[in-house]
Amino acid sequence: MNLQKELILPCGAKLQNRIAKSAMSENMSPRHNDPTNALIHAYQRWADGGAGLLVTGNVMVDRKAIGEPGNVIVDDKTNVGLLRQWAAVVKDTGLHIWPQINHPGRQALGAINKDVVAPSAVRTKVKGMSALFKQPRALTESEIIAIIDRFGNSAAISKDAGFTGVQIHGAHGYLVSQFLSPLANQRKDQWGGNLENRARFVLEIYRNIRAKVGPDFPIGIKINSADFQRGGFTEEESMEVVQLLSAEGIDLIEISGGTYEQPAMIGAGQKKSTQEREAYFLDYVKKARKLVQTPLMLTGGFRTVATMEKAIADGELDIVGLARPFTLHPDLPNHIFDGSLTRLEIPTPKTGIKALDTSGFVDTMWHEIHIARLGEGKVPNPKLSAYSVIGHNLSATLKKLVFGRSIFQRATKK
Repeated sequence: MNLQKELILPCGAKLQNRIAKSAMSENMSPRHNDPTNALIHAYQRWADGGAGLLVTGNVMVDRKAIGEPGNVIVDDKTNVGLLRQWAAVVKDTGLHIWPQINHPGRQALGAINKDVVAPSAVRTKVKGMSALFKQPRALTESEIIAIIDRFGNSAAISKDAGFTGVQIHGAHGYLVSQFLSPLANQRKDQWGGNLENRARFVLEIYRNIRAKVGPDFPIGIKINSADFQRGGFTEEESMEVVQLLSAEGIDLIEISGGTYEQPAMIGAGQKKSTQEREAYFLDYVKKARKLVQTPLMLTGGFRTVATMEKAIADGELDIVGLARPFTLHPDLPNHIFDGSLTRLEIPTPKTGIKALDTSGFVDTMWHEIHIARLGEGKVPNPKLSAYSVIGHNLSATLKKLVFGRSIFQRATKK
């Protein structure tokens, strides 16, 4: 089976197979933003499931800039003991676990972030939910350089804790994605304007990380194929950035697309034909493959093993990324390899309220609950209703916001 073939990354590290658990928001670490026992247990379940690569959900590089109240934060070594326990889920297995390191920029909840920053003072606008996001202020150049260094710092701490690589989150409307977007980045200095300037931020992040972790440690990135917004980051620009990253020597490029404002990564806002077919961004990957030899990972829409196998066999991509299927099938790779699973049936929870159902938030919350169930040792419940999820998450979010505020208060007193 092609999916069982190993892959050697440019840095020399080996992935045992071609299936990766792509990043999902776990939102399970509210009290001190450390890895919790439940979070670690969920990853132990996935490690036992046999994926060659596990990519974690958002790991924030600065506790003063939090995307969600339950994000893990790695900006110093105070939680390195828990990080080591988290990384140890793959110990002696040959499998990989990479934290997805991130800064939210303007895409940060106002309730837990006093000072929201972005490339430019352009506010996040999500239909029906814009009030959750504050007006950001534009970063100074010294602050930009400091954030670049924070990415490198988080990567170095992650390596010391035993993680086997890191992934830069450069997609879905977070800070790296904001710098790449001409809608979010309206700067007139060396960090904005033409694509060369807008791409400077992500290239400097990669260089800073590489300098801190050395040549043999895998560094990947998740990047948008496009923002799917008029006037935003285009497919042509994305192709150019992919080539720039490839020339730098990056080890793995994961392709996705969209932002909170246009969540194409879950199919929202895309043509019906795109939503109904498998592998939302496969056409993009086929074009990118002609431009670079860097290993490519595609996440979004895969539902049959036959399609996954063919994509690998045809050389269109190197790694099949699966995210939400892992919440219902934690042993997914093992079941694919033994032939007991050939098609993935993933429910789409609906409230009947269009603004909620098309935003992607209900779907995200539904899968967050299933990650929590894995962490608690429970079995998945594919019949869980959308409304029960909303009720559960409203209660949980209120608690997380309270903890998030207290964390912010402690951070600002330092």
